[in-house]
Amino acid sequence: MTEVRTTQAAVPDEGRRGRKKRETRERLAHVATLMFIERGFENVTIAEIAEAADVSKMTVSNYFPLKEDLVFDAHEGVVDSLARVVRERAAGESALHALHRVFVSSLERPHVVNGRCTPGFARLVHDSPRLRAREREMDEQREAALAAALAHAAQADPQDPVAHLSAAQLAGAHRVLWRRMRALCRAAAPAAQLREEVTELAGTAFGLLEPVLGDYCRREG
Repeated sequence: MTEVRTTQAAVPDEGRRGRKKRETRERLAHVATLMFIERGFENVTIAEIAEAADVSKMTVSNYFPLKEDLVFDAHEGVVDSLARVVRERAAGESALHALHRVFVSSLERPHVVNGRCTPGFARLVHDSPRLRAREREMDEQREAALAAALAHAAQADPQDPVAHLSAAQLAGAHRVLWRRMRALCRAAAPAAQLREEVTELAGTAFGLLEPVLGDYCRREG
């Protein structure tokens, strides 16, 4: 969406009904987020969102059972994001190196800096206790998904302590980087400054983990 999110890519062969459902979901999230940014998350009701989007309250609730997910409408992809990087890491690449590479490369994509990281969106999340709580839940889910992916990559038991300790460190680094990016966005830092500072911080964060995790889950090939 304009300023606060990008439109999700169409799914191949999703069909007319699937396309309409996706477009409705995107429109609801778009309308709601603009209202939240303008008035504050807690000050906007589902009824007001439904009226602004010209749908029923039931329609909004069917698409978004949690009000918070009108803001974090791509939460499934977010939760799987770190695990996906591990699954798709290149031959010869460790989990740490893959996560570092993908994070830095994401900073060069305009929608990362100009999409969800606008000052308005950053302030919206920062100023809402409910959104911050939902974000913490998503962080926990993302770490758990990463731990599962690491255990699978290491051919270890799903409850392997090493996989879970590694996931905690890697997800923690990622979380600190995104929080710093959010703070810079909230302060309306120029995109070039944001990329430079966060890229440098990423080098520091992943560099600190290199001695312990540099070779962990290195893909053969």
